[in-house]
Amino acid sequence: MEFGTEAILFAFGLTLFAGLATGVGSAIAFLARTTNTRFLSFALGFSAGVMLYVSFVEIFFKAKESLTGAMGEAAGTWATVGAFFGGVALIALIDRFVPGYENPHELHSIEEMDQQLETLPKNESHDFRKLHRTGVFAALAIAIHNFPEGLATFTAALTDPALGIAIAVAIAIHNIPEGIAVSVPIYFATGSRKKAFTLSFLSGLSEPLGALVGYLLLMPFFTPTLFGVLFAGVAGIMVFISLDELLPAAEEYGEHHWSIWGVVLGMAVMALSLLLFI
Repeated sequence: MEFGTEAILFAFGLTLFAGLATGVGSAIAFLARTTNTRFLSFALGFSAGVMLYVSFVEIFFKAKESLTGAMGEAAGTWATVGAFFGGVALIALIDRFVPGYENPHELHSIEEMDQQLETLPKNESHDFRKLHRTGVFAALAIAIHNFPEGLATFTAALTDPALGIAIAVAIAIHNIPEGIAVSVPIYFATGSRKKAFTLSFLSGLSEPLGALVGYLLLMPFFTPTLFGVLFAGVAGIMVFISLDELLPAAEEYGEHHWSIWGVVLGMAVMALSLLLFI
C-alpha cells in the first residue's frame, strides 16, 4: 500500500494537533481560577463516545475486512480479535507501569493546585531537585501514554482522512485534562507556571513522535495484513482509553449526567459524520 506526500503530511498534521492539546490543558489550568466540572465531564464523555462508537462500528470492521481479505474468513477473524485485545493489553501495560502520582490520568484540579501550593514551605516550592524529579516523571508519563495514541491517529488519518479527523479531535479533547494533570505536580514543585506549561507542552510532542516512528518502521512493510492488525490494535487502544481513563475521569469531576450526555452526543456526532461520508 502506497501513500502520497499530501496524505502523509495531513496525517502528521492531525497527530501534531492532537498532541499539542496538552498545552491547551496547561494554559487552561493557569488562566482559569476554578475547574469547570460540567464542561470537563461533558467533554470527556463526548470524547469517550466518539472513541467507543468509531472503534466498534468502523475501525474494528475495517480491520476485519482487511484481514479476512488477506487471510481468509476464519483466520482473518481470529487475527482481528487477537489484535484488538493486543491493543488493549499494550495500553494497559503502559498504564500499569507509569508511576502512581505522575500518571497523567490521575485526576487533579486547578483548586487542588492552588491549595497544595499554599501548604508548601516557601523554600520548598522552588526546590530545583524536586522540580527535576517531578517534572521529568510527569512529562515522561504523558509522553509514554501519547506515543501509541499518535500511531493510532496517524494510521487512521492515513487510510481514511475523515476518520482520522474524528479520532484526532477525540484524542485532543482527551489530552486537554491530561495537560492540566501534568501541569499540577510540576507547579507544586516549582511554583512556576511557565516551567509547568513548557514541560507539559513539550510532552505532548510525543504524539507526532509516535506517528513518525510508526511511519519509519512500518510504512516500508505496509500491507493489507499489517494495516488490519494495526487498525484492530488501534480499536483496542481507544476502547481501553475510553473505559479506563475518560469515563472514570468524567465521573470523578462529579457531573454524572453531563458525562453521559457527552457520551451519547459523541456517539451521535460520530454516527452522523460516518453516514455523511457513505
